[in-house]
Amino acid sequence: MKIGIDVGGTFTDFFLIGEGAPARIHKCLSTPSDPSIAVIQGLEELAAGMEPAISLSEFAAMLDTIVHGTTVTTNATLTRTGAKSGLITTKGLRDALEMRRGIREEQYNNRYTNVEPLVPRYLRIGAGGRLDRNGGEIDALDLDDVRSAIELFKEEGVEAVSICFMNAFANPGHEQAAAELVREELPGAYLTVSTDLLPSIRFYERISTTALNSYVGPKLSRYLDQLLARLKEIDFSGVFLVMQSNGGVMSPEVARDNAALTLLSGPAGGPVAGLVYAQAMNQNKCITIDMGGTSFEAALVVDGPVMVNEGEIDRLRIALPMLGIHTIGAGGGSIGWIDAGGLLRMGPQSAGADPGPVSYGKGGELPACTDANLVLGYLNPDFFAGGQIKLDVDAARKAIDTHIGKPLGLSTIDAAAGMYRIACTNMAQGVREITIKRGSDPREFPLVVAGGAGPIHSCLICNELEIPLQIVPRESSILCAVGMLMGDLKHDFVRTFVSPLADADWSKLTPLIDDMKNEGGRLLAEEGIPKAHQDFHVKFDCRYLKQYHEVSFQTPGDAVRSEDSGAIATAFHGEHNRLYGYSLEEQAVPVEIINVRVQAVGVTEKPAFEEAPRAEADPSAALKGMRDVYIPEDNEFAEVPVYDGHALAHGHQITGPEMIEEVTTAIFVSSSFDCMVDALGSFVLYRKGREDLIAKDTTGKAS
Repeated sequence: MKIGIDVGGTFTDFFLIGEGAPARIHKCLSTPSDPSIAVIQGLEELAAGMEPAISLSEFAAMLDTIVHGTTVTTNATLTRTGAKSGLITTKGLRDALEMRRGIREEQYNNRYTNVEPLVPRYLRIGAGGRLDRNGGEIDALDLDDVRSAIELFKEEGVEAVSICFMNAFANPGHEQAAAELVREELPGAYLTVSTDLLPSIRFYERISTTALNSYVGPKLSRYLDQLLARLKEIDFSGVFLVMQSNGGVMSPEVARDNAALTLLSGPAGGPVAGLVYAQAMNQNKCITIDMGGTSFEAALVVDGPVMVNEGEIDRLRIALPMLGIHTIGAGGGSIGWIDAGGLLRMGPQSAGADPGPVSYGKGGELPACTDANLVLGYLNPDFFAGGQIKLDVDAARKAIDTHIGKPLGLSTIDAAAGMYRIACTNMAQGVREITIKRGSDPREFPLVVAGGAGPIHSCLICNELEIPLQIVPRESSILCAVGMLMGDLKHDFVRTFVSPLADADWSKLTPLIDDMKNEGGRLLAEEGIPKAHQDFHVKFDCRYLKQYHEVSFQTPGDAVRSEDSGAIATAFHGEHNRLYGYSLEEQAVPVEIINVRVQAVGVTEKPAFEEAPRAEADPSAALKGMRDVYIPEDNEFAEVPVYDGHALAHGHQITGPEMIEEVTTAIFVSSSFDCMVDALGSFVLYRKGREDLIAKDTTGKAS
C-alpha cells in the first residue's frame, strides 16, 4: 500500500491506495505544536477503520511508501520562528539582504517599510577576497575574517550559517574554503553554501535564497528526525519521500540539505493531480484551486504544472524552481473584520485548527468563513466531517451579528452573504494572478476544485471569471495528498552561461549540460531509480540583448543534441510572445543566454484510477432531503435538494441549485450550473445551456 500525507495548517489529509482495494481518504485536525502527532494519529485511525481493524504496527508494516508534504518550513518563515542564523559574505556586501534590488515594491506607498532580513545585521559578516565576473581571483580570500565570523557565531549561539560570495557562481573556490573552516570549527551548525544550492548569476536572489535555506533548515531537520523516529516506533520500514515545491519528490536526506525546496511542499501536490481529472474530460489543461482551512492556492496546468524559477514567500525572494502557485490567506478559517475605513474584509488572519471558527465550539470568538457558510445553509451542522464535529449555528449567527452585522447596519444574513462574496472575490483575484497576468484566459480552462471548503465557493468564483466548466474530484478534499502519489523524483540544476545564443561555444556548453545530467543521474541512482526510468529536461534562460529579465523555456531535445541555435531561438521567440504578447524575431534582435537548467526526473509508478460503469441519469436514489440554502445569484434563500455524494454514480445528472454532501466536503451547485458525474466519479459542473462541454462519445469519455 502507498499513502500520501499532506499536513496543512488546519487539517492533515491522507490518501491510501492498495492493490485490490478501493482508495481511502481521511482527514484529522492538525497539531501545529508538533505536526508529527497528527500524522501518527491519522495512521492509527486508518488502521482502526480497516476491515477487520488492525493494530497501528500491523498497518505500518503494510505500507510500502509514504509521500509526505509539510508546511513546517512555510510556517517557520511566515511566523519568523526559524533558526538563529549567521551570514558570511564578500566584504562591503553584508547589507545586500536589506538593499534587495534597490527598488521599493510599492513605490507610491508613503508608509512602505522594508522587509526585515532573516539574518540580523550584526551576524552578517564581510570577509576579504574578491572574484571577477568570470571567476578570476582579484583578491585572495581572507581566512582570518572567516575565523572571526565563526568565533562570533559561537559566542552568539548561531544554529545555521550561510556562505555567499560575489561572483562565486563562476568559481566556487572561495565559498568552499570558507565552508571547510565552518565545518571544522562549528560542526553542529546547519550550513548552506550558495554554490551548492544555487550556482547562478544575480547576487541578491542567490544570497536571499541561501539565507532562507539556512533559516528553515534546522527546523525541517528536527521535524524529519522526529517524524521518522515516530514511524520507526510503529514498525514502518518502507520508503519515505518528501514532496518538494517543483511538484516532484525527494528523499529526506536531500530535503535536509535543501530545506527551501519544501516551501511549497503541501500545495505542490494539487496541480500534479489536477491534470488527471481534467484528462477524463479530454482536457490537457486546467486551473487548480485549493481552499483549505487557512489558505487558498491557485495554479495553472498546461500539459503539466506551469513552473517558475523564482518567487517570494512573505516578501522574501527565493530563486529555486517551483510550481507557479499563488497563495493568499483565504480559507474556511479566514476571519471577517472591518477595517479603519469601515469596509468588510476577509483574512488573511485565520482561526486555524485551534480554536477554529466560532461554530466549532472550541473557544473561537471572531466569525470565520466557515461560520458564514453555516449560516447560509451550505454546511449541515450535524454532518460536518461526517458528523464527527457538531457545528453551533446559533453561536455562528451571534458572532457574525456582533462583529459584522451590527457595526455595518446589516442583518445577520446579509453580513454572512457579504463575508461569502468577499471571500470568493479574493479567490477570483488569486486566479487572475496566475492566468490573466501571465498571458492566459481563464475562460479557456476547466477549473479543478480542491480543498474541503473549495466546492462551496467555486460557482461564484466561476461566475466572476466567466469560467463555464469546473471539476470537483471525488477526492477533492485531499487533492494535494493524491498528487503526492503521482509525483516523480526530481532534482533541478542550474549553471550560468552568459553568451550570445548565435555564437554559443558548444564545446563548453555541452559538457556543462552533461555534468548536470550526470549529477542528476547519480542522485537518482542513490534513490534507487534505474537508468531506464531516468529522464532529463533541458531549459535555457534567455533574453533579448539589453533586456534585464530573461525568459525560461523548454528547449527542443533535438536542438540541444544537434547544437541547433536557430531552433532554440525560435522556441524563445514563441515563449516571449506568449508571455508578453510580442517578439522581436522579425527585427532580428540578438538573443542572449543567461542560464542553462537541467531537471533530472526519476519516473515512479503512479496510482491507477479505474473508470466506473455508466449508471442511469436519474439520481433520485441519492436524495437525502431538502434544505434552505442562500442562492447568491438571487440574493435570497431557496429550498434545494441535498444529495449524498457517495451514492451518486457515473452518469447521474443534477440540475442546480442543489447541494451535494460527502464526509469530507460539501459541494454547492448554484443556479447558474448543472452537474453530472463522470467516469472517475468527479462532479462535473457546467454552465446551464453548455451541455456541449460534457458531450459523450461512444467510449463514455467527454468528447
